[in-house]
This record gives sequence, structure tokens and C-alpha cells, in this order.
Amino acid sequence: MEEHGLGPNGGILYCMEYLDENFDWLEERLGELGPEAYVLFDLPGQVELSTNHESVKRIVEKLVKLGFRLAAVHLCDAHYITDASKYISVLLLSLRAMLHLELPHVNVLSKIDLISQYGELEFNLDFYTEVQDLSYLENSLSSSLPPRFAALNMAMISLVEDFSLVGFETLAVEDKSSMINLTHTIDRATGCVYVPPPSSKAPPGTINDTAAPPSVRANTYALLSSAAGEIKGLRSDVRDIQERWIDAKEEWDAFERREWRKEGEAVARERAGASNRIRERKGGDVVMDVR
Repeated sequence: MEEHGLGPNGGILYCMEYLDENFDWLEERLGELGPEAYVLFDLPGQVELSTNHESVKRIVEKLVKLGFRLAAVHLCDAHYITDASKYISVLLLSLRAMLHLELPHVNVLSKIDLISQYGELEFNLDFYTEVQDLSYLENSLSSSLPPRFAALNMAMISLVEDFSLVGFETLAVEDKSSMINLTHTIDRATGCVYVPPPSSKAPPGTINDTAAPPSVRANTYALLSSAAGEIKGLRSDVRDIQERWIDAKEEWDAFERREWRKEGEAVARERAGASNRIRERKGGDVVMDVR
């Protein structure tokens, strides 16, 4: 930055341009990881890198040519949805990044566990994650902005709805089920779908025959349905997420603390029992459990 007289943003852009021009270095480093590597590229927060600057896009294209199956994961703070104008801004930013990078895209409302600190939502959480019927935001936008912006507001809403591309997952990073659900979504975006191995037991009523009708085949032949079907898991439904983090957060927090306490007490008892046990004397030797 000092050498070229650049500020923080200019320095980041220069770094990306330099990496683009010297991509062979990155290719060599990635090759050292082996063919089974799972690589996470954590980009800086400058939005222009993923919305209108060409260096990241060219790097992505080169990685795809090398055989990497990429997906873009776009994190936005969940509290933006508590303000209609900020929510529209996030929608436009996400849409712009999707169109620019041309990758499978997973938009995420992160820090969903903190959203209750920023006030009540005007609509249920699924309204914001599924991005449907945005015209309902017109009153909120009109009340917070001068009347001359009314036409602009509706134009932005129509733009997002016309493309019909943007949707959101949610993430509470300290919640295990939330992280698992997001991981499954990202795996699907990159083309990684769990299919049970041939040695696994088939579900009841299925037969292991490729010529059988799809309704009675084992899961090993259900790749397409796995890829297109609903991702199931604890709190995978947005209504459950709303209950956990918005409608009944305090009750759920208290419940989880009780469960963690019980789990900790059970582990402590198990360790205490293991440390005090002495196996029966065999052959004149005393064999003790390893602590």
C-alpha cells in the first residue's frame, strides 16, 4: 500500500489483480493439497470484489477449468431484515453478486440468533428468506423515505421479483443443527449429495434392483431425488428457526441450558465411575482401567 500509494480498498483490489496475473502460483499451491481437498476461499468484505470487479470472476473461471466445483456463500447480517430499506439493499447486493460471479449461490442470513436484539419483524421469517410478495414492503418503505422515492422503491422490488433468484438460508454459528443444515445446502450446491453406500441396509419396502420402479428402489438409486428433495434435519424448517430464535428464544435457551447441564453431569458420573473401577484379579495381576 505504501509502495503504490493505495488505501485499504485499493490495496485489496490490487492484491486480487496480482493473484489473477500470477494464477500459476495459486494453481501450484492447490495442487499440493491433493484431489480430495475441500478448499474454502474467504474473500475480504469489499462488496465490489463480488459485484463488479473482474479479477475474482476471472480467478473463479480459472478454478472451474481446473475441475473445482465451486459455490459462492454470501453472508449478510440477519439484522438487516428488520429495516425494509436495508433488506432491499441486501437483496440487490445478493442479486448483483449472483449475476456477476455466475456460480451456484447460497445466500445466508448470519447471526440469526441475535436478530431479536434489533426489534420485531414486520412479517414472519419465511417472508424474508423466501423473498416472495415484496410489494408488502411498500408501506414500510414509504414511511421511512420521502414520497419522491416511491417509484424507485417499487422499481427495485420489481427487479428482484422479476429475476426470482434470491433466497436465504439462516445461520446461528454456535448452533450445531444450524451449521449442519447450512453445510448440507452448500454440499448440494457443489454437487455433493449423500447417497448410502451399497453395503448399507436399504429402507423397508425397497429392493436393490435397477430395473425396479423408482418407488421401490433402494436409496442408492435415488440420487436425483436426493439432489432435488427437501433437506431434512433438526430445525431445517424456517418456522422452527423462527420459534427457536425469535418467538421463544428465552424458553429455548433455558431448555438447552438444562440439557447441557444434564449431559455434563452424566459425563462426570461416567468418568468418576471409570476412574474408580478395578477389574477382578486375574492370574495374580490387577488390571486397572485406563483413565
